[in-house]
Amino acid sequence: MKWKYWIALYTRTHCTARGLRPSSIAAYEASLEQFRNYVQTQADDLPPDEIRPRHVLAFLQYLRTSRRNGDSAVNRYVVILRSFYRAIVAMGHLTHESNPMVGFPTIKGVPKKLPVTLSREEVERLLSTPDVDTVLGVRDRALLALLYGTGIRASECASLLQEDVDLEAMTVTVTGKSGHQRTIPLNEQVAAALEVYGRVRGPASPTSGFFRSRRGRAMSRGAVYERVRAWGVRARIRKIVSPHRLRHTFATHLMRAGVGLVTVRDLLGHRLITSTQIYLHVTAQDLREAAERHPIGRLLGIVAHLLPDVRLPFQHAPG
Repeated sequence: MKWKYWIALYTRTHCTARGLRPSSIAAYEASLEQFRNYVQTQADDLPPDEIRPRHVLAFLQYLRTSRRNGDSAVNRYVVILRSFYRAIVAMGHLTHESNPMVGFPTIKGVPKKLPVTLSREEVERLLSTPDVDTVLGVRDRALLALLYGTGIRASECASLLQEDVDLEAMTVTVTGKSGHQRTIPLNEQVAAALEVYGRVRGPASPTSGFFRSRRGRAMSRGAVYERVRAWGVRARIRKIVSPHRLRHTFATHLMRAGVGLVTVRDLLGHRLITSTQIYLHVTAQDLREAAERHPIGRLLGIVAHLLPDVRLPFQHAPG
């Protein structure tokens, strides 16, 4: 009963007070329930106030070996357990000395990988694939254009309301993580795609979802992911296409076009500039183009012309 009570106390009091989204709270609760199930079967069903660091370490080992979880998933469990026990201590149900996450050993950091993005040709193929002779085709083309043209998240796209789309001002207002709102300007072509979809879809109340399913309901986050992935397959793009990959592509293409890092951060809705710095990467093609522009090629050509048909003696290294 104590596990159930503490998890409910953490999710419904602490997480709600922090303003976390319902999907995030549900994910935290599922992770804690998985740890609780492990304790029940592998650690003599100990109550949460009798958990020690060795039990947490054994759980992490179980995640790596039995469940084949990678560094990212393991670190996520550590973050959730640390937050859980810190909250329980703050609410007076556990002493600081009994917190198993105090002084917990540092876990190997997750290696940062460069984001995989689409090329301009792949984006062009993706946007031209939906059939605009149907309402759903027009909807999906507007959906793809909005995701690539603004870099918004799938959840932000799914929660977009009719009143959030201002085609006269050419802006969309989205609600990001922790309820933070931001207004993003629209490209003329993106605004035109949204305007066409609004006409063929029909009138909508200000508080209704902008993108609708076949049955007239607001599209879910999962439906947005499914449509983007399906069109990526139909466009014969070998990479897995997802809303988040379009977000990476949006940011990378802006950086290559010379847009400043701070501007890209504000468009993406990042709270910290460090989250945006990953887009400072350059691709192998960028490096190749830079090497070809280097003046050494022209200079070596000049030196070669200064020595036409000249045979030079071999120079031995000094003894």
